Amino acid sequence: LAVQVDVVTLEIEKIGAAAAHAVQERVPMRPAPSVLTTIQDRAVQRTWLAEHGFPQGPWRRADGADEIRTAAEELGGRCRVKAARGGYDGRGQAPLPTPADAADAFAALGGAPAVVEKELDLAAELSVMVARRPSGGTAVFPAARNIHTDSILDISHMPAELPSQLEARARDIADEIADAIGLEGVLAVELFLTRNGDLFVNELAPRPHNTFHATELACETCQFEQLVRAACDLPLGSTRLVQPVALANLLGDLWDGGPPPWERVLDMEGVHLYLYDKKPRPKRKVGHLLATGATVAEAVARVRAARDALGC
Repeated sequence: LAVQVDVVTLEIEKIGAAAAHAVQERVPMRPAPSVLTTIQDRAVQRTWLAEHGFPQGPWRRADGADEIRTAAEELGGRCRVKAARGGYDGRGQAPLPTPADAADAFAALGGAPAVVEKELDLAAELSVMVARRPSGGTAVFPAARNIHTDSILDISHMPAELPSQLEARARDIADEIADAIGLEGVLAVELFLTRNGDLFVNELAPRPHNTFHATELACETCQFEQLVRAACDLPLGSTRLVQPVALANLLGDLWDGGPPPWERVLDMEGVHLYLYDKKPRPKRKVGHLLATGATVAEAVARVRAARDALGC
């Protein structure tokens, strides 16, 4: 089903939203084409979030270098330009230190329509996953705290170790978005936490998510089982946290010197290895490590040590 969601997304790109809606009238599609068409374009997504009152950082839509420059002048300070469509793991975006850098940023995006976002003073990056079945029942996973390197997720851990009120607010935002957009399936809501304690929505992903691979060991129900339950309109599983878990991504760069020495991590206590059967190439996610621990700190230390043992 997870693969099927991605296939449906690609097909909507090819055949258009109108045709996808016609298919939906005959065959259930979960998530619905309306959800995908709202989310897959960043400008449309951000407009939808604004119309529904969800908190965001300052942003502007821009279709050319001049508009990017004007947006940067209006927003003030350092900004980041992101292609409205496509882009993943740092691709399809460029820094915008000053308005004078607009032409370079537009060229870096290949001249594509974009959104310009003001960079925020961040305390943390978070994500929350919510599952919603067609009959309306929802289940929200605990928040994950995420650490990025070069705009690619590096380390993620559950629980996020947030104050209880902040954790509740993050989960409420995800639940409210799922209800407002009419989700059927699972939705990851990426959030920014600023140093003054504000939560802002960064991005939505209506599919299983890298930051919730930890649910396989951290929660009573993992994200993949929850997707099947939600898409089939079955009772949703418990999202109760059972133990702290940390994730470390493995990139294709790890294969530069030949096959990694997997035996170094396979006998490490509390460490689990997952490979995706993808061709390794630089900056491409080709697997991950999970580590359990009595505390988040112990889980993070274990997963870092395991990855270090592989030589990366």
